[in-house]
Amino acid sequence: MSLGYFSYPLPANEPVLSYAPGSPEKLRQKKVLAELKKKEADIPMYIGGRAIRTGNKVSIHPPHERAHVLGYFHAGEKKHVQQAIDAALKAKESWASMSWENRANIFLKAADLLATKYRPYINGTTMLGQSKNIFQAEIDSACELIDFLRFNVHFLSEIYKQQPISSPGIHNRMEWRPLEGFVLAITPFNFTAIGGNLPTSAAMCGNTVVWKPANTQIYSAQMFMRVLLEAGLPDGVINLIYVDGPTIGEVCFNHRDFAGVHFTGSTGVFNHMWATIGANTGMYKSYPRIVGETGGKDFVIAHRSADPDVVATALARGAFEYQGQKCSAASRAYLPSNIADAVKKKLVDQITSMKMGSVEDFSNFVNAVIDEKSYDKLKKYIDNARKDRKAKILVGGNCDKRKGFFIEPTVIEVRDPKYVTMCEELFGPILTIYTYDANDFEKALNLVDTTSPYALTGSIISQDRDAVELAVNKLRNAAGNFYINDKPTGAVVGQQPFGGARASGTNDKAGSMLNLYRWLSARTIKETFNPPTDYRYPFLQEA
Repeated sequence: MSLGYFSYPLPANEPVLSYAPGSPEKLRQKKVLAELKKKEADIPMYIGGRAIRTGNKVSIHPPHERAHVLGYFHAGEKKHVQQAIDAALKAKESWASMSWENRANIFLKAADLLATKYRPYINGTTMLGQSKNIFQAEIDSACELIDFLRFNVHFLSEIYKQQPISSPGIHNRMEWRPLEGFVLAITPFNFTAIGGNLPTSAAMCGNTVVWKPANTQIYSAQMFMRVLLEAGLPDGVINLIYVDGPTIGEVCFNHRDFAGVHFTGSTGVFNHMWATIGANTGMYKSYPRIVGETGGKDFVIAHRSADPDVVATALARGAFEYQGQKCSAASRAYLPSNIADAVKKKLVDQITSMKMGSVEDFSNFVNAVIDEKSYDKLKKYIDNARKDRKAKILVGGNCDKRKGFFIEPTVIEVRDPKYVTMCEELFGPILTIYTYDANDFEKALNLVDTTSPYALTGSIISQDRDAVELAVNKLRNAAGNFYINDKPTGAVVGQQPFGGARASGTNDKAGSMLNLYRWLSARTIKETFNPPTDYRYPFLQEA
């Protein structure tokens, strides 16, 4: 029984704490980091509300401190995927029929827990497990995740209000049902907020979920799962499992009740998933929803009117915050010849002032890349550039994995705009720059648009409004998130809905209503108050 229509107004974005010297949040965060490091965590999977320990324990190490053990997670196998699906389907009916206000308040309570009691813990597990400095953790695992939960409640309440018109003698209404079956959420290592949003956005809409995080994000994922359980999430609504990609795909994509996948990861993996789902379409109860945010080769193009200080800072922050391990990170830059030398000098000066090391030292701007596989791949690109006559390393280039997977912020200058590091996604602290003739701005825009198959983020830096207008139009399809006089990173929930097209994904815009529509299935209901009792229409009478 519904006893009222409950309002969930547009929330304010969660304030970013400063962690200034002597601040209470800084002192508390340092204590929690020490607490987390002191105890080895024993991390189970969560299936149907039960903690599942398999005994197949895999160690977790901070990327910046390889010798330290944060704990162990219990790896699963094929049978655990099936158990998670069974638990999701078992929980589906009761969860879908729960009143919206009670579903909503679980996620609002989780947001409040993150903002208070668990804030240093979600930040701390992100810092240690994913090698994020305190600011990067704060804007991700605290603020953005809190915003996703609160804003999605508001957005969904607004969707539920959207109803069709009715004519005399008729009442029309729209039901916004969950999908028929279970939703699979596959989440990446680089954003704890994405790890939390992909399963909860679908669950909020009444779906039940199987959630597979990247192994390198399990330390913070399990912390968020604990928050959800404390907030009152019913058993089986979200089932957190640790299995490899091929295993999850083999079971889920061959299940009749597979209803959709919410994915963030590589373009290659997403393409393979899409092909597999397409080949299996005949076995599914409904056409699955396929939602994915994938790769990016994100750009900054400066106009001849740009302020060199603005350009250098946008590149320094955009390319090297979180070691460039953002799908939005500035990876290629196009500098006009009239200011290129000034920008390069200022950029080198900024990079050489950056400190690199452990997240526990809050003065470090740069930390470690996520794992050895990433380290080896990035080092190979740097080594090849060092030997190539077509490339020049302006700054950085040193790599050391003895204590942690450290790669210096590196800038490569090239004469060929189609050089490999201008085209391929690297996902690390490597920026490649190309200098174009300042008088050929429109030609440079065409180069930006055609160099990469991706279309995630990009920015134009210019003090000339005509140049800005030209760039906005010429690069209309080159980036799903486009920035003017700013770095191409840092999208905020409710302010800059995030997502790209082309090879960068389905552009379903996390942080907006658009994403939530994908996890809903509409049903139109027409009720006629005085139904006809004769088939004959008036037009049948001649006189």
